[in-house]
Amino acid sequence: MSSQVDAGRARWVLPLCWTAVLLDGFDLVVLGSVLPVLLDAKQWGLTAASASVVSTVGLVGMTIGALAIGTITDVVGRRKALIFAVASFSVFTALCALAPSVFVFGLLRFLAGLGLGGCLPTAIALVTEYARAGKGGSATTTIMTGYHVGAVLTALLGIAVLPSLGWRAMFVIGAAPALVLVPLMLRYLPESASFLRAAAPERKLSGGAGAVASLFRGGFTRATLAFWVTSFMGLLLVYGLNTWLPQIMKSAGYPLGAALGLLLTLNIGAVIGLVVAGAVADRVGPRLSTIGWFAASAVFLAALSVKLPGIGVYVAVLIAGCFVFSSQVLVYAYIGHVYPAESRATGLGWSAGIGRIGAICGPLLGGAMLTAGIAYPWGFYAFAVVGVLGAIGAAAVGRPATAEEFEAEPTQQAA
Repeated sequence: MSSQVDAGRARWVLPLCWTAVLLDGFDLVVLGSVLPVLLDAKQWGLTAASASVVSTVGLVGMTIGALAIGTITDVVGRRKALIFAVASFSVFTALCALAPSVFVFGLLRFLAGLGLGGCLPTAIALVTEYARAGKGGSATTTIMTGYHVGAVLTALLGIAVLPSLGWRAMFVIGAAPALVLVPLMLRYLPESASFLRAAAPERKLSGGAGAVASLFRGGFTRATLAFWVTSFMGLLLVYGLNTWLPQIMKSAGYPLGAALGLLLTLNIGAVIGLVVAGAVADRVGPRLSTIGWFAASAVFLAALSVKLPGIGVYVAVLIAGCFVFSSQVLVYAYIGHVYPAESRATGLGWSAGIGRIGAICGPLLGGAMLTAGIAYPWGFYAFAVVGVLGAIGAAAVGRPATAEEFEAEPTQQAA
């Protein structure tokens, strides 16, 4: 760790980034929680098709945010980028409560998505850098427990708040913690040590283009493309299930309360899975754990097509959650293991950005199947196939370049 960063401030990295990711996790579940209420009330004349559009425009914003901010962090610094991301998505999330129409609601979801897209890769890059040697996998999964703790709290919030205060209160309550978090980040969050070491004027002038180009030199091309495919599949699963699981379960005959309870169970499973996945990744490496987690996701998603009585369905959803969500987190840990520190945020940002295209496809896939009346059980079969493709993508990541190969290639090209 660089002496430029005070050790006392370094201790703030994990809790501040974890809390930022928790607020990001709120957004993961909030739309899935309020959609059944909006659809039942026919708010703004909303239908399953128009709800899919709203989901999609928010994810388009996240895609743009991840692609842009994930690269900018390597130029302007991760601290500034993360603080801006948290402040911006919190403001626009709060404004969703005031939306007078489906158009304004969708626009605000898009603008919130710009900040949300940049939050996760920046936070992971910071935490990975400050992690103890050999603990990169568990550091990534630890911070991602915040993502799913946020999702669990949002599901609980939906059960408690929606019947009494309505859907608008969900967005106000979810954005309020930023009033405390942002000032704490301004005071205590340190800058990336590697960024401080590399922050020269020539880097700032050419850093953006150079950061993206670094993903395709030194033998990284195959890994970059494979990570993009794997993230596409991983985020398709995450957003497809979190957006539509309550409605899919309603179509299977479960009441709304049980459907929201299953969404809560899914994300509790995610937290458990993250703790286990981090330990496994540190022991066997991120490659084997990522492949195994995607394969297990496929198996247990297919198993959800069987309608189980009583507590059985909760157990099945819990196990599926253990694997589905930590699969994508292991992709992030794998990326942190492969790319060098100076291009890690760019690698994470672009992988998350391309993955957001999968996140767009997930809600669209679920919405199309619901509209066609085949979401249960065929939706789970479709998601299982996506899990298989994710495992194949993770297996396709080749050997990363050594530091010597990575540094030598620009010289060889110049020669």
